[in-house]
Order: sequence, then structure tokens, then C-alpha cells
Amino acid sequence: MDVHNAFLHGDLTEEVYMKIPPGFEKGRHGQSYSDYSLFTYSKKATRLNVLVYVDDLIIPGNNRADSVAFKEYLHTCFHMKDLGKLKYFLGIEVAWSREGIFLCQQKYALDIISEAGLLGSKPVIFPMEQNQKLGLSTIHTLSQFLQKQKEDHWVASLRVVRYLKGSPGQGVLLQRENTRVLQGWCHSDWAACPTTRRSVTGWIVFLGSSLVSWKSKKQDTFSLSSAEAEYRAMAKLTCELKWMQGLLECLDVRQQDLMQVHCVSQLTLHLARNPVFHERSKHIEFDCHFLDDALLDGPISASHVCTSS
Repeated sequence: MDVHNAFLHGDLTEEVYMKIPPGFEKGRHGQSYSDYSLFTYSKKATRLNVLVYVDDLIIPGNNRADSVAFKEYLHTCFHMKDLGKLKYFLGIEVAWSREGIFLCQQKYALDIISEAGLLGSKPVIFPMEQNQKLGLSTIHTLSQFLQKQKEDHWVASLRVVRYLKGSPGQGVLLQRENTRVLQGWCHSDWAACPTTRRSVTGWIVFLGSSLVSWKSKKQDTFSLSSAEAEYRAMAKLTCELKWMQGLLECLDVRQQDLMQVHCVSQLTLHLARNPVFHERSKHIEFDCHFLDDALLDGPISASHVCTSS
């Protein structure tokens, strides 16, 4: 659902300094200080969720009559338009099938290609030269030069757009299945940055066999060893798993088993399971305490995974 003239229903609480025509007192279009919120309602067998992003709403539920009644109530409060079954939301296209729900950004990718003037260009297989393996690594590198970009960065960004042209409809399939176990894999690239020598954390999270979350980011602090870098990556993944567990519980989806954390470093797993601190591990004591609580008393289990798999 979409709310018409949503920005005219409230006044801003903060001061806005800008040149405006005489008599204009409202905040500019698109400015909002409201949280992006998820609201849930559960009573007996009825379950209703409302996801709000500024003036766009998704209202899923297990009872169609209750969903229709709630939409009719919203119509009495605001002038709204019901867009029907979810097909497009915040640049993400949604396709429904017997296998599950397919999410992609084909329209958004084609718009970027068109704005860059590369609709007639030849696509490339790799997003960056110099034998870069992962596309996300390219974006991670270019995003560090948003304020002081040069011609080389512009040329590299155009190559990324040409890479998108090769498969603009690629996306993620959320499969229909009964498995509800969260599990994640983490890894780190120790001292990957050539200038700061800070490591890069990377992790992915699956709900059953469906990919639901992923991230690759430079670590905030310097790691003295590869095991320390792996430990920080494992701590970040644990934070994400616990957050997703809380989100699923809000949606009345309970974990069927312990959440699994997979790590390639045997030393990191030994340090995570051993609550005794040594001189070499005191500087990461906060991450140690957090992982100790999650592994010893919490709903998370850690295991080793070979790098070849």
C-alpha cells in the first residue's frame, strides 16, 4: 500500500535552514524523522504484520479477512492506494512461484545502465581487473573513494555497470521449506587493506537453504594475527544471528535447533570455547566475553569448516 501526500500529515520537530519561497513553511518533500518500523499483531490464530518505510507499507497476514479489514481502517485515516499483491518494493522486484519467492533488482539495474549510457555496450565477465574474485570486493573498494574520486575510479565504476549488464535479473530465491534453522559462515582477509593493513570481514547467513543476509566490510580496528581477524568476523556474525533470531521471533518463527556458526580457523574456535584469557587475547576481551556467552549459555553452536568447501 502507498500513502498519498504522506509528508503533509505532520510537522517537523527540528529546524531546517534553506532558501524557500515566501509563505512556504512545510518541510521539503522526502524528509522524514520517523523510524522504519515493523509492527506485529497476534491474537489466537490471527497473525498480522505491518512493515512501514516512510509512506510505503507491506501488510502480510495469515487471515485475508483481517488483512482487508485493517486496510479499510487505514483508508479511514489516510488517503491510500492498495497496490495489490506484493510485486515491487523499494527497488526490489518480487516474483512468486511454487519453488518460493524470487527477489531481484532488474529494473533498478537497467535504470543504472541507462543513466550511465551503456545500454549498447558489451558486458564484461568480471567487475574489476587485476584478478579480483568477488563482485562485492569491487564495490567495497570503490566506496572508499566517494568523496575524492578520480578518473580511474570513474572508469572502474563504469566497468561495474557493464558487469551488471551481463546479468541484470540475477537475484535470490527464498525457497519453500519447513527448515527454520539459522546458520552462518564467516571468514576474514587478514591485513587486506594495502594502506591501513586492516582486515576485511565477510559472512553469509542462511535460513534453511535460503540466503537471507550477507556482508563484507573492513574491520574497525587492526588485528595482530589472522586468528584475531577471524575472531572479530565470528563475533560480527554472531551479532547478526542473534538479531535475526529476535526478528524471526517477532514474526512468530521459532528456531528448531541451535544456530550454527561455521569458521575456517581451528584456533579461533578453540579460543571461543575456552573462557580463559591469556596475554595475547586480552585486547579482544570484549569480543571474547560476547562469544563466550553466546556459545556456552546461548542458542549458538560453532563448528569448523574446511576452506575448500
